[in-house]
Parts: sequence; structure tokens; C-alpha cells
Amino acid sequence: MAVVTIKDVQTIMTQPGGSRLVVVKIITSEPGLYGLGCATFTQRIHAVHSAIEKHLKPFLIGKDVSRIEEIWQMSMVHSYWRNGPVLSNAVSGVDQALWDIKGKQAGMPLYQLLGGKCREAAAVYGHAGGSSPEQVADSVRRFMDEGYRYIRIQMGGYGGEASKLVKPDGTPEGAYFDPREYVRHALKMIEHVRSHVGDEVELLHDIHERLVPIEAVQFAKDVEPFKLFFLEDALAPEDLEWFHHIRQQCCTPIAMGELFNNPREWQPLIEGKLIDFIRMHVSQMGGITPARNVAAFANMYGVRTAWHGPGDTSPVGHAANLHLDLWAPNFGIQEWCRFSELIYEVFPGTPEVRNGYMYPNDQPGLGIDINEELAAKYPCQDIVEQWTQTRLPDGSPTRP
Repeated sequence: MAVVTIKDVQTIMTQPGGSRLVVVKIITSEPGLYGLGCATFTQRIHAVHSAIEKHLKPFLIGKDVSRIEEIWQMSMVHSYWRNGPVLSNAVSGVDQALWDIKGKQAGMPLYQLLGGKCREAAAVYGHAGGSSPEQVADSVRRFMDEGYRYIRIQMGGYGGEASKLVKPDGTPEGAYFDPREYVRHALKMIEHVRSHVGDEVELLHDIHERLVPIEAVQFAKDVEPFKLFFLEDALAPEDLEWFHHIRQQCCTPIAMGELFNNPREWQPLIEGKLIDFIRMHVSQMGGITPARNVAAFANMYGVRTAWHGPGDTSPVGHAANLHLDLWAPNFGIQEWCRFSELIYEVFPGTPEVRNGYMYPNDQPGLGIDINEELAAKYPCQDIVEQWTQTRLPDGSPTRP
């Protein structure tokens, strides 16, 4: 049997929605056989593009596509420095594309290669929001009418909308918020929503690392009576030791991980049973290969999966998430961003959600493709991100 090798590596950048997306296409020596992977780091698309085209591509040409593990391991150490978001996203795009190819060669959906289904579909959560508690509750009801049973609730975006900012003269522009005001308003909002929509729906909330550690501990404790399904990103990756204090103070379920790059970030939290859900960005952590390993590791400690699934994960990345969800015995929940009809045209095979569940299409590999001609009509726009220019009331830069 002839060895199938990597003939070419292409980087496709497109923006048919609000987020700039990066997709890797690996073309093989077997005519018509190729694979797709997500390498989307939307705030640094050009850095990822360069990493793929200038560094990974020359390294990969001619390699045996069947040796996924070896390629992943060598790709991660080939630059000597490792575990950074740019390189990890680039490697992830390659890794996912190779798994896509392997599934196509086997004539099986990827979840079959991982070990087969543990479930027929993956429960998802949507994002409800508004500028007042009443608006958030109305948004939740609309999601419930569509069949969603898990709903994240935010008011005024991450950190809320500050209403009484007093800024020093000459303060620069930025995405301002007041942490103390956010805490007061968010707690009132969550209480209102819970009291008006009942206990049948599971509610989630994302702090988005907007609080200093002691405030996050207090928030997790204060929100406990409202029985959240989970509280997300209560702390920044730099403050992991504080998860011990949250555990000592309350039993609010905790989800963490979308900013993680280094295994030393998630390993202690899982081993210490300090979190309840891992929700890494699969392209940020390096792809399906490490995600599979972390899911199996977390399963031994009773920690469930909740992979990051926003609009700046490409549909290819969402397909990868879904295959992991269908296989993992410790699946918890999947974030879902509800793509537009245009996205489904650009990416045929994008997973579909019905009655709160995401279903696979059972095509070989990841089961997704890209219409490159249509994708080219929506080139990525170069912008200076505004929402990540986050500031406190006095103008101090802070984590977004």
C-alpha cells in the first residue's frame, strides 16, 4: 500500500461573519484527498498565517499523513519554544486536518476513530443577553422556546455597562467597566432571571476574568443560591491558586480554560478537583490530539468537558468539538454560537442544532468542507480590536 504524503499546506482566511477565521487545508499525494482544520486566533490571524506558511509548511511537505501523533509531537518542539497561542493554533489546524484525512481514509466519522459514540448528539448552550434583567429574562424565554435547556446569561456584555463612570481628565479611549458595579448588577440580574424563568432551565454565567481574585471568590459564593450550571472564567490564568479558596467557600460549579495554552495550567486544576468543567479552545491548545488526551485525563477525576465554542471558532473547529463531544464519556455541555445561513453556505456540513442538541452528519472525517470561491468573497478585514482594550474607571488597562 502506497504511503500517502503531504503534498501542500494551504492557509485560508475568510470573514463571512463577525470574526476573522483561519482554516488549514492539507492536500495529499492521493488525488482528491484533503483535510481541513481550524487555526483561528482571530486577534492575531496574520501571525498564525505566517507560522503556517513560513515555518510549518516547509517542515510538513512530504510527511506521511498517517503519523498524526509523531507530526504533532515534533511540530510542538520543532521551534524549541512552545505552548504559545500562535504556534498552538497553527499546529491545531494541521492536527485537525490530519484527523479529517484519517477519517476519510477509513470511511468513518472522526468520533468512530476516537472510540465511537457515547451519545447521539451533544447538548448545547446559547447566549442570552440584554441591557436589563427583564430583557435578559425575555431573551432566555426565547431560547427556551427554541428548545434550549442550557443558557448563558449576561447583561451589557462582559463586565456589564458602567453607568456612573468618573474618569480622570485626559483618560484614553477604551472599553471601560466598573468591577464593583458589575458584581452588584450581575447578581441582581441572575436572581431576577432565576425567579422568573424557574428551575427547569440550566443557567450559566461568564465572569470573563473581569474581577480581582478576592472579588471572584465572593461572587462565586454570592451566586451559589441561584444554582448555576457553571460559573465560567472566574479567575485569570495568572491566578489559578485562588481556585482553592473558591472551593473552600462554596459549591458553585466552576468552568475554566479558554485562555489556556500550557498543560501546566489545566493539569493542577484537574488533579486537585478544583474545577468541574474544562473548556479549552481546541485550536488554542493544539488540536484534537491534546484535547482527546486531556478529556481522558479529566475523566479520571470526574471533570467534564465544555469546549470553547464562540463565533471566533471556525465551523471546522465546531465540527472538531462535536466529534470530541460525541465520544467523550465525561462530556458536559457544548457552547454554541448559532451561525448565520451564509456560514452554512461557506462551510457545507457545519453542524446543525435541533431542539438544543447538536447533531453530526456522519460523513467521513470531520464531515465539513469549505466553498473556497465563496469564502474568497469575504476577505478578512484588518482592524484594531476595541473590546480587548479594556480599562478600569481610572483608565488603568485590565484583562478583557
